[in-house]
Amino acid sequence: MARVTVEDCVDKIPNRFDLVLTAGFRARQLSGGAEPMLERDRDKNPVVALREIAAKLIKPEEAKEDYIRSLQKHAEVDEPEEARPETDDREDPHARQVTEEELLRALTSEAQRRAEPQPEPEADYEE
Repeated sequence: MARVTVEDCVDKIPNRFDLVLTAGFRARQLSGGAEPMLERDRDKNPVVALREIAAKLIKPEEAKEDYIRSLQKHAEVDEPEEARPETDDREDPHARQVTEEELLRALTSEAQRRAEPQPEPEADYEE
């Protein structure tokens, strides 16, 4: 293929947006050192990527999955959670669920404590 256009690739990947994403991703792979599936013929990476798509060497579903995988920051791995050793029977005070009634009781007692007059501190010096 001497010259490749988007029209040559649209019948392989009908959605032009997906076509651009796939070709761009493949061109970045080629820039990163991936081996081209066709002869390069002094073509630049985007042209090589479009030529590979036109030759049906790139499957759109696989390219989409590879693209999504490349964008993921955290790969989820299904591993069993480790059981925490039971050191004691006391519950963690930070993880304890407080009921609404306990919260209201604590807030009203705090408000009452603040409303009570506080004794004035005595001066440590004499005049």
